[in-house]
Amino acid sequence: MDVAVLRGKRVLLRGWEPRDAERFAALNADPVVMEFFPSTLSRVQSDAMIARAQAGLEARGWGSWCLEIDGSCAGFVGLSVPTFEAHFTPCVEIGWRMAGAFWGRGYATEAARLALDFGFHQVGLAEIVAFTAVRNLRSRRVMERLGMAHDAAGEFDHPRLPVDHPLCRHALYRRQSAKLTSSSPA
Repeated sequence: MDVAVLRGKRVLLRGWEPRDAERFAALNADPVVMEFFPSTLSRVQSDAMIARAQAGLEARGWGSWCLEIDGSCAGFVGLSVPTFEAHFTPCVEIGWRMAGAFWGRGYATEAARLALDFGFHQVGLAEIVAFTAVRNLRSRRVMERLGMAHDAAGEFDHPRLPVDHPLCRHALYRRQSAKLTSSSPA
């Protein structure tokens, strides 16, 4: 299947290329970037993540795209189906990770808007969710800028983390397709 390529003013979401591996591994090994994940990733783990992302893109035409800024891999932004069970699954999640050098400049929001638009208008999704550790205020602010609503009652303990882990509690955000919300009564 053809992999969708999404272009914004400053960002490009595209399939993965061999040249992306070194930069992606560097950001996955950065403890600051990975602060709200259980651990950093080794080069082998990072390369496996690229392989899974590219396979997903090729199978569906969408998924976790390479985020390109100024001609280089800056991370990923994309849509995925969580592989764990929770009260809100099955679902499609939007997520992102990018090198710290690109933080605070609106790139994540710009790229995620492209992915949301694609998910709603090309894939036809009725809802897209996002979640992160409750303490991850940077990602939560991006979710809010994307027009996602915090589902406070939907907060959950991530099933892949021990309940006493400091990152276990996750905030859940939701966004409905504009097609659904524009026709809903006020």
